[in-house]
Amino acid sequence: MSSEPAIASETRSMPGAIYSPFADRLVGHPGPLFPLHVGDTWRDPFIGARSEDIHAADHPRLHAYGNTRGLPELIDRIVEKLRARNGLEHASEEILVTAGATGGLATLAGAVLSPGDEMLILAPFWPLIRGIAQGFRARPVEVPFHDRVATLEEAVRAVESRLSSRSRVLYVSTPSNPTGRVLPGSWLEALADLARRANLWIFSDEVYEDYVYEGEHVSIARFAPERTVSVYSFSKSHAMAGQRVGYLAGPERVVSEARKIGTHIYYHAPIVGQHTALVAMNEGAPWVEAARTEYRETGARVAEILGLPAPEGGTFLFLDVASRLDDRGLDGLLEDCFAEGVLVAPGGSCGTDYAEWIRLCFTATPPGDMLEAARRLSNVIRRV
Repeated sequence: MSSEPAIASETRSMPGAIYSPFADRLVGHPGPLFPLHVGDTWRDPFIGARSEDIHAADHPRLHAYGNTRGLPELIDRIVEKLRARNGLEHASEEILVTAGATGGLATLAGAVLSPGDEMLILAPFWPLIRGIAQGFRARPVEVPFHDRVATLEEAVRAVESRLSSRSRVLYVSTPSNPTGRVLPGSWLEALADLARRANLWIFSDEVYEDYVYEGEHVSIARFAPERTVSVYSFSKSHAMAGQRVGYLAGPERVVSEARKIGTHIYYHAPIVGQHTALVAMNEGAPWVEAARTEYRETGARVAEILGLPAPEGGTFLFLDVASRLDDRGLDGLLEDCFAEGVLVAPGGSCGTDYAEWIRLCFTATPPGDMLEAARRLSNVIRRV
């Protein structure tokens, strides 16, 4: 009898349904639905930055293959933005336009990680980063951080305690997904110094840089440009998730290797999306300002309903619900939320220490609907 071909053990260990175990049950659900489990926005891109606004008559060869690094005019604009906004000096060869920030981080992982290498990940974290490390046969090492450390010294010790001879990458996210925490510049400088001493690459996830409500966004690359690759996303900045466009900025020697990985996986970021991204960079400031004002107000109001501090940045709230669980555990709470039409992400997707937490995205539905979802969630939590 013939046997079936094998599947990689690393792939089998990766979860398929990251954000909600109920996503496949949405069709036919009675009553309104509040899908707060995925980090998206209810807002549309502004007119001019939508896919339908880009026409082949205005862009010769729009449907042909393009440069695997990205549209030259978009790269030039990114260089200008990084200098003016982030205080970073980059040549065009140090920029790579990618198929979203997810694609960008995957190409980076493929460029620098060998099987058995370790990626230190400040936890709780963006759910997909763990799987990206596993997909390239590396070991994700979770560093309890955002909800655990209160001082610069504690921050450094937390990372130092997880270092090993196989450590290769430190993944930093600020503003944090899922906690909304904005790391101060002094902490980032200390983490950069640690990375230099340990000879680590730094993957700096800055996709929520436009949505800071308290404090100031600082790019860690200012302190260690020789080992930092900064990652950005038009999905988050301009509500363009479907266009699949992000970009990397870092030393040419690693960006060029990431480009090789991207070429062999998705070839290049979608051309139409790159054109809309250029429009977004040139004309999108008023849209971003309006979105930031709305997100700040909505996040604060939802946090108040749930009895949490207002988020410092980003689009998420992260709740410890351990004391609210009955003998059914978190699955029971998620089932009760689903019965009310509210989908939230299980906290375990953000780290193994967070199996009794939940994450919600407060920009996923219009503000009025979001407040109703928060009230329903609050009622579920309180009656358990």
